[in-house]
Amino acid sequence: MLTLERATELNDSQVSEPHLILHAKNVMYAMGAMADYFGEDREHWMAVGYLHDYDYEKFPDEHLKHTEKELLASGVEEKDVRAILSHGYGVCNDVLPETDMEKSLFTVDELTGIIQACARMRPLGIRDLEVKSFMKKFKDKKFAAKCDRELIKKGCDMLGMEVSKAAEICIEGMKPYAKDIELLGTEQ
Repeated sequence: MLTLERATELNDSQVSEPHLILHAKNVMYAMGAMADYFGEDREHWMAVGYLHDYDYEKFPDEHLKHTEKELLASGVEEKDVRAILSHGYGVCNDVLPETDMEKSLFTVDELTGIIQACARMRPLGIRDLEVKSFMKKFKDKKFAAKCDRELIKKGCDMLGMEVSKAAEICIEGMKPYAKDIELLGTEQ
């Protein structure tokens, strides 16, 4: 099973851009919260979340085309590689998310982008962000416009939950790590 230590080692060997590392951390902490929600192994889900954009920095136009072979050769189990590949469903491949882990990764990849943008606007960052405030921003298509809301809704449908529920799980799961994900806000 993929450990957080191994995922960090692999990801850090390929990813050096600060914004991509920050995104990986956001997804990692959100995946930990989703694992808790589904009663699954938190560290394992966090490891998959941290490693999900393994090839993006070097191959942004061929994202996930340089992941499977490389990760399998590095000893990552096939089911974990499949989970990573599934977050590109409908965007850069046809690997349909099937498990709760895969569906969660597919959803939180975009969802954390809006959470991050929303929290950055607040004096207390993510520390006092509530779902109600998030949903107002989610409905505003001009806010964090690059985040694909239809993809988030599709993922939530796969998970059988409302966007507000997925957002609540992720926000609460990310709050304890506000400093690490640079979301403490300006009032400290």
